[in-house]
Amino acid sequence: MYDVAERSGVSIATVSRVYRNPDSVRAQTRDRVLAAARELGYVPSGNARGLASRSTGVLGLCFPDYADPDAESEAGGSAEADDDAAMLYSDQIIRGMERAARRHGYALLIAASLKGGPESLVAKVAGRVDGFAVLARTVPIEELEVISRRQPVVMLAGPRESDQLDHLDHIEVANADGQRELTRHLIEDHGLRRLAYVGSAEESPDVAARFRGYLEACRAAGVAVGDEPDLRAALMTQAEGAQAAATLLDRPGDRPEALLFANDQMAVGALHTLERRGLRVPQDVAVTGFDGIALSRLVRPALTTVRQPMRRMGEEAVELLVRRLTGGQNADPVSMMLPVSLVRRASCGC
Repeated sequence: MYDVAERSGVSIATVSRVYRNPDSVRAQTRDRVLAAARELGYVPSGNARGLASRSTGVLGLCFPDYADPDAESEAGGSAEADDDAAMLYSDQIIRGMERAARRHGYALLIAASLKGGPESLVAKVAGRVDGFAVLARTVPIEELEVISRRQPVVMLAGPRESDQLDHLDHIEVANADGQRELTRHLIEDHGLRRLAYVGSAEESPDVAARFRGYLEACRAAGVAVGDEPDLRAALMTQAEGAQAAATLLDRPGDRPEALLFANDQMAVGALHTLERRGLRVPQDVAVTGFDGIALSRLVRPALTTVRQPMRRMGEEAVELLVRRLTGGQNADPVSMMLPVSLVRRASCGC
């Protein structure tokens, strides 16, 4: 900064104002300072700013990496216009957070890992950000409780996990409502009654809520249903969905009239299995998913699903963090329930 000030013939304070509040500096002076900075390769130091302001200007996001190689490879062979086909749940949250963080002058630091778990990254993230959002069941409750004493934390997805975290802001979506409406649609509007639901082996709070909505709709319509999903997939990927569909089709007895999957990725995998088996969708078997990822509208037949506002969840997380960081530290914790919407497409007969 001293070098920039000397070369442009202004004070150090003026250089600082150019970067902190550029509108407060005359355009001619500002251009001269920026030209000198470019010549010298000067970039303001975030660490130095942090020492002075006791803030980093960075928000964090911590979540497991839910990337599905099958979805990515399927999207990879298509045109550039479809390059967002593999955008999955976490990707959309990132996009929403990044967009909102930029509006407020923050950068976004992301910690995502499956191997070894994201726990090992949490302390590093917490030490480098002013506040962070974390997906439910990603970080041990005890560790999260300690971190939240010194910086704001927003929980994303699922119901609150523990009374220890009641003081945290929390955002979830109406999973049960969405699955209930989708199931009711299949039963009442399409007359389907032999339904099979595929959940996950490591059931998240969101997936549990979806299955609860499915049960409520079935029981309200008098459709026979058990207390457990018809099948649980080890991972919620396309490959697991394809295998689940094959398993259900090979079971003795009447073939299901509809296969309901806990997410879109598994449902897309099931469509591939049904096509290989020579079964028509929806004439022979209806298929539905949940999430509303881009891939759900690109497959054929297009997938009936429940769209959840993933991008908005990321944006709201940033708004809550910024509110805490700009004077709302002592406000009551916020619990936000975001609505979902049923998307009727060809895979159910619409």
